[in-house]
Formats: sequence, structure tokens, C-alpha cells
Amino acid sequence: MKKNTLFVLSLFAILAVLLGACGAQPTAEPQPVEDIIASDEVVAEGRLEPVRGTNLTFQARGVVEEVLVKAGDTVSEGDVLVRLSNAGAAEAQVLVAQNAYDLLLRNESGDRANLWNAYMQAQVVRAAAEEEWEDVDLDAIEDTIEDLEADIEDLRDELEDAQEEYEKYENLDEDNSRRTNAEDDLETAQENLSEKIRELEEEIRSRDEVEAAYESALAAEAEAKYQYEISLDGPNADQLALAKANLDAAKDALSNYVITAPFSGVIADVNVKPGEQVGAETRAVSLADFSTWMVETTDVTELEVVDLSVGQAVTIIPDALPGVELTGEVTEISNAFTQSGGDILYTVRIRVDGTDPSLKWGMTVEAIFRTGE
Repeated sequence: MKKNTLFVLSLFAILAVLLGACGAQPTAEPQPVEDIIASDEVVAEGRLEPVRGTNLTFQARGVVEEVLVKAGDTVSEGDVLVRLSNAGAAEAQVLVAQNAYDLLLRNESGDRANLWNAYMQAQVVRAAAEEEWEDVDLDAIEDTIEDLEADIEDLRDELEDAQEEYEKYENLDEDNSRRTNAEDDLETAQENLSEKIRELEEEIRSRDEVEAAYESALAAEAEAKYQYEISLDGPNADQLALAKANLDAAKDALSNYVITAPFSGVIADVNVKPGEQVGAETRAVSLADFSTWMVETTDVTELEVVDLSVGQAVTIIPDALPGVELTGEVTEISNAFTQSGGDILYTVRIRVDGTDPSLKWGMTVEAIFRTGE
């Protein structure tokens, strides 16, 4: 961090040494120290960040089916950004729940007829999923899984043997034939193991995805049947509340497999691609609202924070863009502190006035607070 007071003190000390070394020349009347070191600025370092920014992840494991955006795209709140391949069953359940809820809002006879249709459609979906599940040869899949697991154990042993063999020659010259052959064997053993693991994962998915679709269809059919049956007594407040709760639950389940924009903004980064297997640990999309920039300081000390206040004007200069000078206003001063290198530090947040096309998320900036005005 650049501190004016330290700079002025250092400058004063250098001047004093130079003046002392020139004893033969006339000396000027010394100025009072307090006038020289007085400063009306606090200079801090900070990071540039959007007013809103988030990294979005899936809440369930699956294979990416569709990536509907790319970096730089502008999106609106609620837009679908990325879908997993197993989102279809959850979407069907949302559709059934949405139909059931909407139908309760219409006239009683129309509701009953439409709920019956929804129930019939759910039966069709369930029957198709059931047929697909019954066509799955579970015994064959289990046998294949057992064979693949055994192969994997053998390949792990081969990899371990190849590693031990390579270690015998790894200190030889790179062009030594024994070292080269051992290295090739090690690489081949690793590739064989990885390929076999992928085969095992694919075989397990061939069973689990069909089963999950069937179970989801069963649940959707049961819900559609229930909604139809309660419609026989006519819609009421309790039924409407229940239908709304079911719809919300279905949407929550769908949110595990579909990422939507939580607010309007710009896609800062896309970190997944179709066919890739992802989970909750995978950052899929980064979304930001760049309409307003914020700066968060990292090195305002306890001696400086007492001179700052909310609403105070700030000059902001990005380190990477020395020709760009922005203005801003203090919006928040933390009451909590952090300690670094013996210094007590407080975070100050600044709203930047205006923008510049060269600004980037995460840039280091110098924030200059005028304290003498």
C-alpha cells in the first residue's frame, strides 16, 4: 500500500541529509516538521468487483447435455444457462405439478377434466419408463460390472508393477531404451486403467439413469392421480396450497439439474461443456452484474479508518490502467477487523461512479480518500 505520510517522512529525511552534506552553502530556514508531514490523503489498495457476482454449480451429479450460453452473453433473471442430461424427468414432474396447480385455479368441471388428462398423460409417461426399465437386463449388467471391477483390480496391479519397473530405470538417461520402454509401459498401464474405469462408470449409468427415470415417472403419476382425486370434491384453499407446495417442491428438484440465472447480468465465464460429467464441486458458470463496479480495500489500518466515513468521495486509479481515473463514494466501513503482519485492518467498500470498457473483475486499484476537505 502507498502511504503519503511515510513517503513525506522519508523525503524529509533525505533532504536533511543532503542539506547537512552541503555545509559550505547557505542553508534555508528549516520549516516546522508538522507542516511537512501533514497529509490530507489516505491511500489504500483494493480489488475491483461487480456489484453482484456469483459462481453457479449443479446440486446433483450428472452429464452436461446443453450449454446455452457463452462468455460475454447478456442474460435475464430466470434464463436457463446449462442443463444436465437427467433433467427430463424432473422437468416432466414440474410440468405435471404446474398443470395441476393451474387447473385448480380454473372452474371446477374444467379442472377435473384437465386433471384427468394430466393423470392419463402421467400414466403414458410412466408406462414408457416402466417398459424401458423392464427391458434392462439387470443380471447382465451386474455381471458386466463385476467383470469390469475385477479387470480394474488387475489393471491396478499391472499399473503398480509398471510403476515399480519404471522406478528401477528412472534415473537413467532419457534416451536409454530400458528407461524408455518402462516409461511407455507405465503410460500404457495408466491409460488402460482409466479406460476401464470409464467403461465401469458408463455401465453403471446405463442401469441407474433408466431406474431413476422410472421412479420419477412413478412419483409424477402418483401426484397426478392424487390431484385428480382431490378435485372430485372441488377446489379449496387447502388443495390450492398443497398444489402450490408440490409445484415448489418439483421446481426445487428441477433446480438440481438445471442452472438458471439468479439475476440479470453478463456471463463472465463458462467452465463446462456438453458430455462432461459434473457435480456440486464443479463451477459451471460465473455470472456478474457489471452495471456498477465496487471496490473492496485490503489494507486500511486502524490509524487511517478513523479519518474515513460513509459518503466520503474517493479517487480510484487501476494499477493496470494508470491513465484511467475514476471517482467513487464510500458505502460501507466494516466494524470487524483482520490482522496482518501486526497491522489491524478494516475493510472499506466503495461504489464506483461510472465505468470504463477496460475495467476487469479482480483488477487491483489504488483508492485515494481526501481527508482534509
